[in-house]
Amino acid sequence: MSRKVYVLLTDTGTVLGKMIKLYTKKPLNHASIVIDEQFNKVYSFGRRNPRNPFFAGFVEENVRGGLFRNADCAIYCITITEKQFQKMICKLRDMEDHKEEYRYNLIGLIAVMLNMEMTRKNAFFCSHFVAAILEESGIDIKSQKPLSLVTPHDIKESAPLELIYEGKLSAFITDSHRKYYKEFTPDSVEVI
Repeated sequence: MSRKVYVLLTDTGTVLGKMIKLYTKKPLNHASIVIDEQFNKVYSFGRRNPRNPFFAGFVEENVRGGLFRNADCAIYCITITEKQFQKMICKLRDMEDHKEEYRYNLIGLIAVMLNMEMTRKNAFFCSHFVAAILEESGIDIKSQKPLSLVTPHDIKESAPLELIYEGKLSAFITDSHRKYYKEFTPDSVEVI
């Protein structure tokens, strides 16, 4: 049996995002991993509180509001095996259970700009996290760089991903939500 997971690249318009965009010269500079078709289970490294950029680490993101409300995005799909999916779920659950031990790797972002590999225990930035989750789940992203130097653009270019959507995240979420419930909701209810 195969499963689909998604890599979500976004531009949320934050100050840090704008600074990263100046460096990368790429439009989308935040990466997340999505493990369900309804986009309810979205994980990354970022702000734990949308109003406080200094309190950051492993997060389950709500792509229906907050910083994502007006975000531009690209959504990529990858089909993986059940075994790879279970490894991914296991790793994400472990991180969720110990999320207080994980930190956002701001120093690692600076190291990317200097092209210096810097790995810190339990510290990631968003694209490093997504690349590591894919690799640890047995999905070869074929990156020529160490995982701690991988950018969102690198994931897009090196992983076996299929682009399925590009545009406003809110439009995709609304459309996919509508399609999902149309498929699983009966057109009429018969009263007996």
